Amino acid sequence: MSADETREGVDLTHLDQPLFDGANATKRDLVDYLDSVSGPIIAALEDRPLSVIRVRPGQAPFMQKNVPKYTPDFVRTATFWAETSKRDVAYALCNDRRTLLWFANQRAVEYHPALVRADHPDRITHLVLDLDPPDGAPNQFEQAVRVAHAAHEALGEVGLEGAVKTSGAKGVHVFVPVDAGTTIEGAAAATRALAARTERVAPEIATTAFIKEDRGGKVFVDSTRAGGATVAAAYSPRIRPDAPVSFPVAWSDLDAVVPADFTIHSAAAQLAGRDLWNELLPAPQHLCADLIEEGRAIPIARVQAMHEGKRRQANRRQIPRPEGGF
Repeated sequence: MSADETREGVDLTHLDQPLFDGANATKRDLVDYLDSVSGPIIAALEDRPLSVIRVRPGQAPFMQKNVPKYTPDFVRTATFWAETSKRDVAYALCNDRRTLLWFANQRAVEYHPALVRADHPDRITHLVLDLDPPDGAPNQFEQAVRVAHAAHEALGEVGLEGAVKTSGAKGVHVFVPVDAGTTIEGAAAATRALAARTERVAPEIATTAFIKEDRGGKVFVDSTRAGGATVAAAYSPRIRPDAPVSFPVAWSDLDAVVPADFTIHSAAAQLAGRDLWNELLPAPQHLCADLIEEGRAIPIARVQAMHEGKRRQANRRQIPRPEGGF
């Protein structure tokens, strides 16, 4: 089999190279997987500003937001001002198979779309709870699953429905589609409220503490995936041993799976041509004003953590004064 070929007018090169250390896969495996799930993954990426994580041979993985100068004309883009870097960033829109294959040839392994569409950057489409178990803990994924069920209960308390998928790493993502009238600020507030409710359902294992040292070995219910944040798309491979894939799972099946069940070698066959994520996602829902107000009373995690970090740093700098009057 040739190491080079052409599909959809895209030249695919060096297909026999290892994908990354520990992947147990080649670049061809990545290309073949993404091509086989092109319909479902494009549905998750379409019209959304896209960041990708690429892996070049012999280099550490890196995130690419701004498309490179050599990007072909057929790749559609959307340009937005980035306040952090004080510049315009041209994000790719992965809207077709040709663009997806071009990204695969660029060794783009992970696909992280925005939670807004390019034509409505002020309107978020999903709330996301990212359930992140502690590093090094035994049964990490089992812990994340327990908290996912707590999040499911918290959603039910306020009349909302969500869908769940493996993150492709060690955790779980809970997605709640919301209607077109949802502002970024309102979505962020509602997500904080849902995170706090999840913590109350399972306080023995769930925490909303943003600072790692304050989590006490519990699963972090991350409510910060709003606004300009991104999250790994359904069906996206991850740069982890054996190249797992973020995969949709029915709530009733969540206790019976592990991340290793879904890799770039196995995930496409399990889909059998279906878009399982689209099937599992409920219709967009309206967020009630009470839930948003509840969240507005909860401090923004990153801001609170920043102020707390500065306070602790200042305390560490203080020189203790000896007692005894001298």
